[in-house]
Amino acid sequence: MRRRFFTLDVFAERPLAGNPLAVVLDCQGLTDAAMQGIAREFNLSETVFVLPPEDARNRARLRIFTPGRELPFAGHPTVGTAVLLACLDHGAGHGVLGFGLEEKVGLVPCVVEVKRDGCGEATFTLPRLPEELGPVPQARLIAQALSLNEQDIGFGEHRPTIYSAGNGFTFVPVKSAAAVARSRPDLGAWDAGVGPADHPNAFLYTRETTDAGSAYHARMYAPDMGVLEDPATGSAVAAFAGAVMRFDRPRDGEHMLVVEQGYEMGRPSKITLGLSVEGGRLTKATIGGCAVVVSEGALRV
Repeated sequence: MRRRFFTLDVFAERPLAGNPLAVVLDCQGLTDAAMQGIAREFNLSETVFVLPPEDARNRARLRIFTPGRELPFAGHPTVGTAVLLACLDHGAGHGVLGFGLEEKVGLVPCVVEVKRDGCGEATFTLPRLPEELGPVPQARLIAQALSLNEQDIGFGEHRPTIYSAGNGFTFVPVKSAAAVARSRPDLGAWDAGVGPADHPNAFLYTRETTDAGSAYHARMYAPDMGVLEDPATGSAVAAFAGAVMRFDRPRDGEHMLVVEQGYEMGRPSKITLGLSVEGGRLTKATIGGCAVVVSEGALRV
């Protein structure tokens, strides 16, 4: 049968930037193996399959696949799918919509502003606040896994950590943007230097940014997920809230931080991390960004 799909560029306001995403709308009858095969066919960092919600009060149920595995939660698929569904529901006019998306991690509340035909900005509340995982490999092993020197690792009070808000990431603070730029995954040293143990990956970040309005500059490597490098990783920035709280200790109140990613890949991306802090504790976090429709078509599977 013919199954309608769209592709979008996420965490960007214009096509051919940000992180590409495929969204398949007509998923009735698809098996898990077929979904995984379609994700390999698109060969993007993630492909989303939209299904009817289990609770009729929600907009849809999502299943998210990388070329190598299914994910319980991911940021750029949530933002991109929310924008697409809002554009389909609202049409070409400007407007704001709110709805819930069901993912394996739980219910993800979304608010979308439709900016123009095929373009919008979505913000979602994290269904799960970051939790710290461990243990963290030694800095010299992390450096080897990233083709860096041990002296490149760490700045200020920031040290490597592992956090998860649905997906686990090793967070590697790097002293300079130049060191981030010359980093490369060393697959021979990867498993020894990077966690978590199930699917090792690394999110590098530095305070030296390309754009003045950004708080951090980042790269993310996830070869075990079938993604050597990702242009924009919302679920990593969601978990990064844990490292921000630990090392930056933001004051009580509302905070908005922009994380830039994908610049070394020629896919500049902007991810907005929102933090609500009360009594020195993180009580709520959000991920936001723009997405734009790039293509649409039909699968014959």
